[in-house]
Amino acid sequence: MLRTTRCPGPCAMLALSLFMGYGVVLCVAGQNDTEPIVLEGKCLVVCDSNPSSDSGVTSSLGISVRSAGAKVAFSAVRGTNHEPSDMSNTSMTIYFDQALVNIGNHFDLKASVFQAPRRGIYSFGFHVVKVYNRQTIQVNLMQNDYPVISAFAGDQDVTREAASNGVLLQLEREDRVYLKLERGTLMGGWKYSTFSGFLVFPL
Repeated sequence: MLRTTRCPGPCAMLALSLFMGYGVVLCVAGQNDTEPIVLEGKCLVVCDSNPSSDSGVTSSLGISVRSAGAKVAFSAVRGTNHEPSDMSNTSMTIYFDQALVNIGNHFDLKASVFQAPRRGIYSFGFHVVKVYNRQTIQVNLMQNDYPVISAFAGDQDVTREAASNGVLLQLEREDRVYLKLERGTLMGGWKYSTFSGFLVFPL
């Protein structure tokens, strides 16, 4: 199926020359509409008088070409209660040992850090469980080593309790997001804890 979007004259000519052979995209002359069109799940063409170089392959005439399959999502879980030897009192990064989803491979499981592949709006959520631990814990979601949101778990009368929170963030390319134990300890482990995120839309 072929759909059209309006582009400026030079943009239309270049789009046709680039894509007509593939039967995927057609731009017609008219006003400069910047809404991207997905055709046959193959690609995105954005006709923009002010193109951004971090959003894809962009020509000087204002065409940004992106892969329609460039999706980003991850979900990591703690499957055991064993505390990794490299979780020191210096970093206090909360580590995960299994990636249930890692589309795009932008979550580094060993470091338990997500790195944004592009500028955009991202959604993050976490659920950190303390097990048989009577201490209050504070968990921070960190963006480039700065705390953005926190969650607390401090009920001393239960065997398991979770510190949970979620947020939308605007990230730049290569921004890093991870979880840090700001207060308390996770002695006894944090099995069943999760950390998830995904790209809502690019900017």
